[in-house]
Amino acid sequence: MLLHIHPDNPQQRNINTVVESLRKGGVIIYPTDTIYGLGCDIYNTAAIERICRIKGIDPKKAQFSFICSDLSNLSDYAKSIDTPIFRILKRALPGPYTFILEASREVPKLLKTKKDTVGIRVPDHKITQMLVRELGHPIMSVSLPMQGDVEYYTDPEQMHDLFEKLVDIVIDSGPGNIVPSTVVDCTSGEPELIREGAGPWEGLFD
Repeated sequence: MLLHIHPDNPQQRNINTVVESLRKGGVIIYPTDTIYGLGCDIYNTAAIERICRIKGIDPKKAQFSFICSDLSNLSDYAKSIDTPIFRILKRALPGPYTFILEASREVPKLLKTKKDTVGIRVPDHKITQMLVRELGHPIMSVSLPMQGDVEYYTDPEQMHDLFEKLVDIVIDSGPGNIVPSTVVDCTSGEPELIREGAGPWEGLFD
């Protein structure tokens, strides 16, 4: 299904349709403040395995992100965070960053990396935040398989043409961006840049 949702004024009934699909084990393609993502409920093992098949990845080696609506539930999924690191997160989020933190016991085993870490993301995007709030917990997220030209992963109609038999819903909220989030590893206590993307690295600690 290709579902049009207004990016600035999302229709509640359409948000409910997506959340209902997620609760039933649905896989969605959805917008963020950077590129479109592939997502499902973090507690639905079958849906996670479906995403891994779509991406052609081994769940044990994959690097998943948790899409959160804000920082209020951070302590549920990440172990205690030093005050300086928390200040950085508070300054940067919502925004185009993924912060790698030590995973808590609440993180499903299938989603933990060998290093026992989790990527936390709070996109500055109304639809994403509404979906997570309505669902009641984070959405598990990965990037779309990168193939073909740029239009394929910025144009929801093309995404729908390619993935309609593999996913349940493609949300169309307009063209996506082509630059992914900036990834910062905070597990050592000192932030380390893993990938520079849409979020500026310079000035993050000022």
